[in-house]
Amino acid sequence: MEIGILGGGVAGLSVALALRKRGYRPRVYERRAGPASMGAGVTLWPNAGFVLEELGLLQDIAAAGGRPVAMRRQDAAGNALGGLDIALLDQLMGYPTHTILRRDLQAVLLDHAARAGIPVAYGHRTVAIDLDAVGKAVARFENGVSIRPDLLIGADGRMDSVARGFVAGHNTPVYQGFVNWIGVAQGRGALVDDIAIQDFWGSGERFGCVAVKPELVYWAAAQARPLPAAEPAADMRKEVEDLFAPWPEPVARILRATPAHAIRLIAVHDLEPLHTWSRANVLLVGDAAHAPLPTSGQGACQALEDAWHLARCLDEADGGLDQAFLRFAEIRGPKTARLTEQGRVFARGLFATDPETCRLRNQRAKASDPMRDVQAIAAGWAQGLPMAGRVDSTPADGAGAGSLYRV
Repeated sequence: MEIGILGGGVAGLSVALALRKRGYRPRVYERRAGPASMGAGVTLWPNAGFVLEELGLLQDIAAAGGRPVAMRRQDAAGNALGGLDIALLDQLMGYPTHTILRRDLQAVLLDHAARAGIPVAYGHRTVAIDLDAVGKAVARFENGVSIRPDLLIGADGRMDSVARGFVAGHNTPVYQGFVNWIGVAQGRGALVDDIAIQDFWGSGERFGCVAVKPELVYWAAAQARPLPAAEPAADMRKEVEDLFAPWPEPVARILRATPAHAIRLIAVHDLEPLHTWSRANVLLVGDAAHAPLPTSGQGACQALEDAWHLARCLDEADGGLDQAFLRFAEIRGPKTARLTEQGRVFARGLFATDPETCRLRNQRAKASDPMRDVQAIAAGWAQGLPMAGRVDSTPADGAGAGSLYRV
């Protein structure tokens, strides 16, 4: 079976690797002229760790990334608001959590794709998908090339997905009321005390920083605001430094260690859950199918889960695409829709501006039961995966502790 994958990011490459391990021969088509490196970093939670182990990637991810021990929450004045025992979460789920720069994750995926003999063609921007006379999809690229594989997988992202437009029509990304400034800080010495995730909550503002090494930290600063209409400030570091100047260390130290030219401003969007993930022989995966807010903590993790499940659905259907697509959507739809909603609920609380609402939010976070939080998150994130360390299979209703950690 000829398989074409539109998109060479986390979703596209992980799907290609999972299919190749099952004996398929996929080809990847990436719109950019070189490897994608959008975003600063990502936290690969234990459910992602399971898939990475299955794909033979975990050792290389561990070599390139960090092992966080905890997530700590504070308010804008530095008062503790509880947190998450990541070491305990890893123990319960049976797989490790890793923090990693997105460019390093991409490099690991590309290295393994090259070793597996998976072709990755750059400079192939999809401009249209049409059906031919027998109802098979034809993808047409800006460079004049077209492909007509037996299976076409849309892994072309959340914002300008041609594959999603073909499958679902006008399912446009939804702005969720806040922006992220993102960057990577590199210090000559330690910027933080340990490999951990630190999350600072204000009123309509938030700063999160994630250590890969004590001297290497990726971060996101966020603020609730209307959809930006103007160009970003010329000096974005100064803009962020001024906004977060009163906040506790290591915020200022991390910002000073970030090259001003490397900071990006993102208006944060997600997608309404889709009613269908496929049309004809085209299937959506990753952010093209389900693009949760970064407050879900699960974007890259769910792309990896897509890869693992899709390979098995194709095998079980013995190459029958209709049956494989139906089974894939049955497995993946409920979990990804739940995570999308959790990300939105968490964002609404996080970016509240009413002082009393913020006070109650912080009070609830401080009073939460750490063990119950870990158990709820483990159950929710393990759902649908054969993870030996799983506590139980009941989905969590509010695993908000994941929050930011993909930027």
